[in-house]
Amino acid sequence: MLSYIIKGGAKLEGETYVSGSKNASLPIIAASLLNSGTTKLYNVPNIHDTQMMFEILKKLGCKIKRNNGKIVIDSSEIKSEEIPDELMRQMRSSVIIVGAILRKNEKSKVFLSRSDVI
Repeated sequence: MLSYIIKGGAKLEGETYVSGSKNASLPIIAASLLNSGTTKLYNVPNIHDTQMMFEILKKLGCKIKRNNGKIVIDSSEIKSEEIPDELMRQMRSSVIIVGAILRKNEKSKVFLSRSDVI
C-alpha cells in the first residue's frame, strides 16, 4: 500500500482526481434501463467492461451519447429483451443487467455457456 508520511507544521494543500469505479458504474448503467427517458452519468471509467455494457444497451435499443466526460443514455425506446451471446461472453458481470430488463419488459433472454451454469 502506498503511503505518505508528512512531518512538520506546514499546511498541506493540493488537488487530486479520483477516477470512477467499475464496480459502482456497472450497476448504475444497468439501472438506467429502468428510466423511461434519459440518464446522465459522469466519471464513468472508459474500460472494457463499461464499453461492453454500453454495447449491450445499444443492442437493446438504447441511444448512448458521450460528450466531455458526460454519458447520456436514452432508454425510452427499448426494442429487445435479448442480450446477445457474443456480448455476454465478453463480460461476466453482464448478468447484472438481467434484473433491469425483467423489471422493464417482464421477460429477458440471455445465453450462458455450459461452463457458466451452476
